[in-house]
Amino acid sequence: MPRPLGITSLQILAAIRSRMTYGLDIVAITGLPSGTVYPTLARLKRGGLVSARWEDQRVAEREGRPRRRYYELTGAGERALAEGASRMAGLAAELEARAVGRSG
Repeated sequence: MPRPLGITSLQILAAIRSRMTYGLDIVAITGLPSGTVYPTLARLKRGGLVSARWEDQRVAEREGRPRRRYYELTGAGERALAEGASRMAGLAAELEARAVGRSG
């Protein structure tokens, strides 16, 4: 059984979920440093949870910037995000119950 995704991977998957996006967008959406985002994207891509494609060079040239690599969730990425979100919600509920139990 594969290791469950951590919070950083889940944040990145959630940032990608709504639309195809590129690395610096993900950095801005999540607030994570680029040194965390790009290696995580590479792992998620190797794991089949995201796919990536380079934009057309002409688009980048027209806008006067480097080409962007756009990321999109795969079906497996959608499922992993849903499972991870459910796991995190359960963990949050468990922590809240323990905190309330000790404060009373």
